[in-house]
Amino acid sequence: MKNLNTISLAIIAIVAVSLFLSFRTPSPQPSTVKWLQITVIESVIPGGMGRSRLITVDDQGNTSEVKINNFFSVAGINFGNIRENDQTVTNTIQELSNQGWELKHVTSGVFSGNQNNTNGIFMTRYMFSKSE
Repeated sequence: MKNLNTISLAIIAIVAVSLFLSFRTPSPQPSTVKWLQITVIESVIPGGMGRSRLITVDDQGNTSEVKINNFFSVAGINFGNIRENDQTVTNTIQELSNQGWELKHVTSGVFSGNQNNTNGIFMTRYMFSKSE
């Protein structure tokens, strides 16, 4: 009988400690992941006639556009424009990183027209996420 009481008290003590610890340990909060997308479209239309943009779509669906330079000017490929575009993209990624966004995925593509068409674009899509 004495052993039964000792075992019963031990079980009650274990249950009490377990309940106490379960109330003291905060349960993990489910995190919400936000997504942000940046699409960089750089025109390769000769003569500088293309439209190049950096388009941002945030987690609320809001969009913004920043004009960037075309790869070609009237004289041909313009490396100064390419450097400025690279700096704009790098600054944007740095700013988002400082705000807690993490670059998750990069996809690029090219449209080069056809034999009779000199139109073309380079497109790069950057996907960022942030947990809150």
